Amino acid sequence: MAAAPYLSLVLACYNEEEILAESFREIRETLDGLGRSYEIVCVDDVSRDRTREILRGIVAENPDVSLNVILHDTNKGRGATVTDGFRAARGEIAGYIDVDLEVHPRYIPSLVRAIEKGADVAVVRRIYAFQLRSLDRYFMSRGYSWLVRELLQVPLRDTETGYKFFRRAALLPVIDAIEDPAWFWDTEFMVRALRRGFRIEEVPGAYVRRDDKTSTVRGLRDSVIYFRKLLAFRRADAAARRGARAAGRTTADPSPPR
Repeated sequence: MAAAPYLSLVLACYNEEEILAESFREIRETLDGLGRSYEIVCVDDVSRDRTREILRGIVAENPDVSLNVILHDTNKGRGATVTDGFRAARGEIAGYIDVDLEVHPRYIPSLVRAIEKGADVAVVRRIYAFQLRSLDRYFMSRGYSWLVRELLQVPLRDTETGYKFFRRAALLPVIDAIEDPAWFWDTEFMVRALRRGFRIEEVPGAYVRRDDKTSTVRGLRDSVIYFRKLLAFRRADAAARRGARAAGRTTADPSPPR
């Protein structure tokens, strides 16, 4: 078996045929310039388009890159998809970014350096470029961030960012504790890591919405789902913190939301 790489990057794929090939090219260009060994773990969550065909082409065209492609037999959801990627990863530092690159891979070196300087988790806090077509996403994101801070009493500014890196061995127990297989995975990951005492650094990065891809976000429906899950998680979090105080512990990790 080849030596373990220093960095593992997970790409969760679902119906990415419009953007995957070009995104991979930009990601590889960034990682090649990082000066550290790396692998890319692609996990396809039963795409219904040509994503798997494109992944096969990427593997064939990049024989000098350590590429691991995982193909789900059933659709599991975004959270479960990145989790499978992290469990297969071998790097000391692991992370993932959204394949659409609405936040560019140029921020990867900054997050890696943040971890090398002592952070356990480093994420991109999205700064929205002014675009009329993305105002809905801006208000949904900022509103959700405010709810997370207020309801869970945490200082985090962007729990939902699809751009997270961390020390893999230290954070695997956090990943194993997460139950939500879908988009709430990100909130669980950030809050659980914080409650366990891990140091989190948020690095600002520009978010630019793309017009050349089909979005899976459904504003009203997704907002209602997130709010319900957030309330359930708040109850579990409060109970865990009370239990920690009663036991004299300084950290608490909430039980999964049901």
